[in-house]
Amino acid sequence: MEEALGSPRAEGAAPEVAMATEPVAVESAAPSLVDRYFTRWYKADVKGKPCEDHCILQHSNRICVITLAESHPVLQSGKTIKSISYQISTNCSRLENKVSGKFKRGAQFLTELAPLCKIYCSDGEEYTISRGRLMEVNENILHKPSILQEKPSTEGYIAVVLPKFEESKSITEGLLTQKQYEEVVVKRSNATTATS
Repeated sequence: MEEALGSPRAEGAAPEVAMATEPVAVESAAPSLVDRYFTRWYKADVKGKPCEDHCILQHSNRICVITLAESHPVLQSGKTIKSISYQISTNCSRLENKVSGKFKRGAQFLTELAPLCKIYCSDGEEYTISRGRLMEVNENILHKPSILQEKPSTEGYIAVVLPKFEESKSITEGLLTQKQYEEVVVKRSNATTATS
């Protein structure tokens, strides 16, 4: 077989013959790390803005990773990210968040509407991302904003948040499952096609 592919066969070794009757083993793709350990939840049309969807990856230990949903304009429209800022106001920077210890002292508490970061695109569009008890921000996207678009569910995450214990059960209220979210995206797509 190697000989047929152009590789020299070891001298004296018998050639390998593939039988036509042997079943071909088809490897199924193993689930990704994200799919294996996290449950995807979605918030559609955040703050009433069409298609500005967020994805919350929830681990069984309550930690949530905030990312952009696949249909977010930053990922869909071929936009170029000019910059990302965790500077929310003159007195508040999410980069200054320092968490320590078992009880996560120092974590900034964010309300559902409190901004987490802002994404600025080269076309002048600006997108605000929000949610949770801030544990960590992804400083890598400040230096290389394109990873937010290239790998939004892994290296391009926005932040890691930990809901308060009493909120951990209710954190998913108002969020969509992946199946429900896919239905919303299909409806949007159909509505766009029908109006054009």
